[in-house]
Amino acid sequence: MDFISLIKKGSVEIIQEQELNKRISTGKPLRIKAGFDPTSPDIHLGHTVLMEKLRHFQLAGHTIVFLIGDFTAMIGDPTGVSVTRPQLSREQVLENAATYTQQAFKLLDPGKTEVRYNSEWFLKFDMHDLLKLASRYTVARLLERDDFTKRYAEKKPIGIHELLYPLMQGYDSVVLKADVEIGGSDQKFNLLVGRVLQEAYGLPPQIVLTMPLLLGTDGIRKMSKSYGNYIGIQESADTMYGKLMSISDELMWTYYELLTDMPQADIEHLKDQAGRKKINPMDVKKQLAFRLCQKFHTGEQARSAQESFEKVFSRKEVPDRIEEFRLQSAGEPVFLYQILVDVAAAPSKTEAKRLIQGGGITVNSTPVKDLFYKLDTRGEYVLQAGKHAPFKIIFEA
Repeated sequence: MDFISLIKKGSVEIIQEQELNKRISTGKPLRIKAGFDPTSPDIHLGHTVLMEKLRHFQLAGHTIVFLIGDFTAMIGDPTGVSVTRPQLSREQVLENAATYTQQAFKLLDPGKTEVRYNSEWFLKFDMHDLLKLASRYTVARLLERDDFTKRYAEKKPIGIHELLYPLMQGYDSVVLKADVEIGGSDQKFNLLVGRVLQEAYGLPPQIVLTMPLLLGTDGIRKMSKSYGNYIGIQESADTMYGKLMSISDELMWTYYELLTDMPQADIEHLKDQAGRKKINPMDVKKQLAFRLCQKFHTGEQARSAQESFEKVFSRKEVPDRIEEFRLQSAGEPVFLYQILVDVAAAPSKTEAKRLIQGGGITVNSTPVKDLFYKLDTRGEYVLQAGKHAPFKIIFEA
């Protein structure tokens, strides 16, 4: 696959593609930027969609700027939200950011990655700098954003600090002299603000490359820890493998496209073969799960995870290794739905109850559909939620 085809693979839009081709043709390394606000401490596969594209540019010799938005994270990106986000403290943000680069370097070459924090410049901003930045854009254009327009029409509050967020993200590109900025498709407005501001500050406007939002394991909403449909890159190989095997056959192809280097033609061939029942989609999904586990763990751990999965789901055996959760016992039986929430097997009590009612939960290999089922805190239990890897609950006094 040639470089341009690799860069375009899975992308939603490139603005301006002709300009990108022109800059690449000069042979000069380009500065490729992507920003990540550390609003939580963990990186999941949804984040790695952008990182994969950064890696593609890096392999071609371009300079990768991995921007940690430690200052903008305190504001909170208003993109796609219907209410003002609660602001994080600097302490929370720094705590979350502490492991970001460590996780990112599972994909990127640390020796060839420029890591920056936007607090480097924004902590030095004074009122004069802020007014100068604010003068470069109009309120009318900011209110063209769908989320701001909807909230304004519905008379929902819009904080002044939220209006500043796109300008601050755009100013990051000014400081970093970005040639290309990569972001999710929902970030298009913010990325285009960067082009406007670069021109206003006398720089050539960056090329914008947008990527689709990765759906979570539920196949309905974008991957997010708050929805409980995420696959964390620091989760064990067993857990990662089990979660990947739980996604739908249809969603599997999107994961292949956005999370692997497999050429698009090969993916389409596999899809065609599966559609004509020449190959079993389950086998193709196992290949995907192995590929991704190997990427974030080791080949040995990926093989071990695959073997454990086979034991549980093909031969109905209990795996040799199983994740354990030790919970404090108050002496009284505990509702099963509460335990599912406590160990993050479900994002909420409502979702936990839905799983139970749908027959997606087993306790010691026995299906449980009783919403008011309780576990006696004097025992140990092996639970399984959907197709995720089984886990053990141990109560401690």
